[in-house]
Amino acid sequence: MAEKSVQKRANMSQSIKVESSGTGGDPLVFTVQVEDAGGRTRHRVTLSDGTYKKLTGGRYTQEQCVEAAFRFLLERESRNEILPSFDLNVIHLYFPDFEEALPRYLVQG
Repeated sequence: MAEKSVQKRANMSQSIKVESSGTGGDPLVFTVQVEDAGGRTRHRVTLSDGTYKKLTGGRYTQEQCVEAAFRFLLERESRNEILPSFDLNVIHLYFPDFEEALPRYLVQG
C-alpha cells in the first residue's frame, strides 16, 4: 500500500499533515503533524476499520477522517494538549459531541 498524505489548514495559522504508515492492517496507523508559528507537534493515531466505517460510512478516506478529527480537536484545545498517541475511538470520551460534530468537519475538508 502506498503512503498517503493529506495536508490541510486547521485555520489560517495551523497546518495539519496526515500520513498513513502504509502498512495496511487493522487498525491503521497514522502520523499527524500539526504546525503553527509556535512550533510543531507529532501524534501517532490509530483508526480501526469499524470506527472508520461508523464515523464516515465509508464516504471519505481514512486520512480525511483523521484530519477532520484533528480540526475538531484543535477548535477545543491547543496542539500541545492533544495526546501524543491515541486511538481515534477515544475522542468521544473527552468530547462527548465528537461523533455528532464530525460530519461537519468531514464536509468542510
